[in-house]
Amino acid sequence: MTPPTADLAQLNAWCRNTLGEHLGIEITEVGDKLLVGRMPVDHRTHQPMGLLHGGASVALAETLGSIGAALQVDVRKKACVGLEINANHLKGVHSGYVVGRATALHVGRSTQVWEIRITHEETGALVCISRITMAVIDIPQKSDQPA
Repeated sequence: MTPPTADLAQLNAWCRNTLGEHLGIEITEVGDKLLVGRMPVDHRTHQPMGLLHGGASVALAETLGSIGAALQVDVRKKACVGLEINANHLKGVHSGYVVGRATALHVGRSTQVWEIRITHEETGALVCISRITMAVIDIPQKSDQPA
């Protein structure tokens, strides 16, 4: 149910002034219940040993899962917020880019579950696999009546 107005420029604009922008996350593809993005492996995303920080992988996973979930609802009436996330870090990466591919496993009225597979762009090696559960909540509507 990707909105027809959801283009890459708009989705990348959602990341401005956020952790995603600080980490260099870029949305590269949007599809039906699918979102793909990439993140550099550099000084912003390294841990002290010079490897991709696991927290950076989780930040990429949550960014993609959250935006993907938001594309499934009317964002004027609903918000998607993280309820639980897990990640298995499978391979270390020193440099280049990692690519996250988020796919919806379940899109319901009150919850969504997304799987995010993060691979090394250069080698295709699976670096991390993550799953996020999103709660779909109502956005309080502003009343036109004075209180």
